[in-house]
Amino acid sequence: MVPMKNLVCVTFAVMLAGAVRAEAPPVMKMTTTIPEAIVTPESVETRLGTLNFFDGYPDDATANLVYDNLDFMRGVEAFLNAMPGASAEAMRVGFASQGADNNQSVLVFEDLMDSHSLFLTGNTESVYNLAWLDTKAGPLVIETPPNILGFIDSHWFEYVGDIGNAGPDKGKGGKYLLLPPGYDGEVPDGYFVLRSPTYGNLLFFRGFMEDGSTKTAVDNTRKFTRIYPLSEADNPPPMTFINASGKVFNTIHANDFHFYEEVNDIVQHEPNDAYHPEVLGQLAAIGIVKGKPFAPDERMKKILTDAVAVGNATARTITFRTRIEEAYYYPDSAWFTGFVGGSYEFLLEPGVRFLDARTLFHYYATGITPAMAIKRVGVGSQYAAATMDGDKKPFDGGSTYRLHLPPNIPAKDFWSLVVYDNQTRSMLQTDHPFPSIGSDKKDIVVNADSSVDIWFGPTAPEGHETNWVQTVPGKGWNVVLRLYGPLESWFDKSWKPGEIERVD
Repeated sequence: MVPMKNLVCVTFAVMLAGAVRAEAPPVMKMTTTIPEAIVTPESVETRLGTLNFFDGYPDDATANLVYDNLDFMRGVEAFLNAMPGASAEAMRVGFASQGADNNQSVLVFEDLMDSHSLFLTGNTESVYNLAWLDTKAGPLVIETPPNILGFIDSHWFEYVGDIGNAGPDKGKGGKYLLLPPGYDGEVPDGYFVLRSPTYGNLLFFRGFMEDGSTKTAVDNTRKFTRIYPLSEADNPPPMTFINASGKVFNTIHANDFHFYEEVNDIVQHEPNDAYHPEVLGQLAAIGIVKGKPFAPDERMKKILTDAVAVGNATARTITFRTRIEEAYYYPDSAWFTGFVGGSYEFLLEPGVRFLDARTLFHYYATGITPAMAIKRVGVGSQYAAATMDGDKKPFDGGSTYRLHLPPNIPAKDFWSLVVYDNQTRSMLQTDHPFPSIGSDKKDIVVNADSSVDIWFGPTAPEGHETNWVQTVPGKGWNVVLRLYGPLESWFDKSWKPGEIERVD
């Protein structure tokens, strides 16, 4: 119990404070009229609650609320802005889980990628080849096979350079020299030179099937692919090629507190000037600093656990229910692009980043290269995704849907549709290894006018078994249309896919 004398003193002090606050300050010789817009009221109602100030000075409760919110906001922004790096780091860890943990190991999907492996929107039509490169020990030589489409991206998932058909070797195969950050040593002749801001880098290239077979692409990878230190060019170490088809492993970043630990691994491994100072500042504000342990206290860990949940919810909403009008290919359509504005750097204009567009792409997909974003008639590939049906309702795995692709589908080489799980953004795991369909499927039914009707549902509609992709009751799904060798009618929009319509 508080003694009466002390209680009286406390009461008097409170009354005195109130009196001081209520009393206007005296007019002094230098007193002028202060613009109301720059004055902070004594009490401000906000989404955080009531914030109190004594002549602009925050009280204890206000300071605590504000700092908790500031740490929370920086945690959310760190999730959205550092997500590209976390995605690359998750791929590094996933590759290592299959034995590709050094520069001389390459994962080869010899029998294509199926739904066992967790990869953001992977495809079922080309032969994936993947490796993690690290230049901390010095420059790396990369010898590439012919007739591939590939690229190298940094540890922060930024574009470093193209290889293969879209690269300087023009699909003939070539020798590339990947230089580490800040390298100022001699650069010998005879190489296509790439400079990366990070030591860690993702090497990705696709080989192509011939007459339904992966053999030529796989043989070319094994015969021509070589990765070795420049210092060992005269006696390169042997390569290891690992067949990853059918393997169960994960390459997707976390959506819980572990996300920040993934990002911390990048910060510790890479130079600070490898990424944007503002993002590294956001990370530093929540305790992720190069050369220091990431060890948040109980308060901070609770805040970050909340922040990553909100960050994930934000990225998921931007992706699956995007409000970016420019993302949609056609008015009132559900088909959208991952490269809004055709910029692989997600720029609205020079110097202005379209942040939501970057979030949409990196939450949904991987692989940054101009070749995937720019107009190249008859070369490379183009993509359209849909997360909703024609009525703007989410796809229900227990229902049946129909998609009509009009005549003259604009793909010089071939086209495909792959179905993905909303949760993982990876291939939907059904009774079939490849949840996809396309023009390379020999028994697909093509209408007399060259149009094609595709069905999605838990069971095949009678009479349409060959044009059907299975879905799973109780699960949501989404789909990507790929056009390989896209034609002008795709770019000028004189051809457009139908909407996916629910039929039951």
